[in-house]
Amino acid sequence: MAEAVHEIAHESTHHAAHTGSGGAKLIGLLISVLALFLAVSEMLGKSAQTHGLALNIETSDTWNFFQAKTIRQTVVRTALENSRIEQPGDKDALAKQMTAWQATIDRWESEPSTNEGRKELAAKAKRLERERDEYFGQYHAYELSSLVLQLGIVLASVALLSSVMAFAIGSAALGGLGIVLLAGTYFHVHAITALLH
Repeated sequence: MAEAVHEIAHESTHHAAHTGSGGAKLIGLLISVLALFLAVSEMLGKSAQTHGLALNIETSDTWNFFQAKTIRQTVVRTALENSRIEQPGDKDALAKQMTAWQATIDRWESEPSTNEGRKELAAKAKRLERERDEYFGQYHAYELSSLVLQLGIVLASVALLSSVMAFAIGSAALGGLGIVLLAGTYFHVHAITALLH
């Protein structure tokens, strides 16, 4: 759709340049300005989408690492509990092994030195999820901005071809709204992304 709108914008500005009337030239200028902001919105939207997808992969990897630690911890914990039940002959060796297993279980639960304990991994994964959701929220806001700008360009083209100024006024209003959405998203006005949730 964006390519079609860019084509309409190009044809309309070309038409405006050749018609010579002041109103047509202003509408052609409006189309050019809206097309500029549309290109910026599309670029920022793709960037936000790319960041969101990368964070989605990193979040998934972190939760997978968390699960692997949980499985290993459960296996060792089960071995520890079984050893307590079975009570083989060498109680000192058993106590030493049980202490080592418990230390391993505790280390897998929380390991601040490497940030690879279950506790640290869960916190990291939740932080990544929040960041991912913020980028996807930005992406959707940029998409909405692009849509509004595209509609503004189409209305301006209709105004240019029909000479009905009501379409030009509607185009300017939509263009203004699209630019506000674009700027609000770029400057992290949370009301914009909250609107989409």
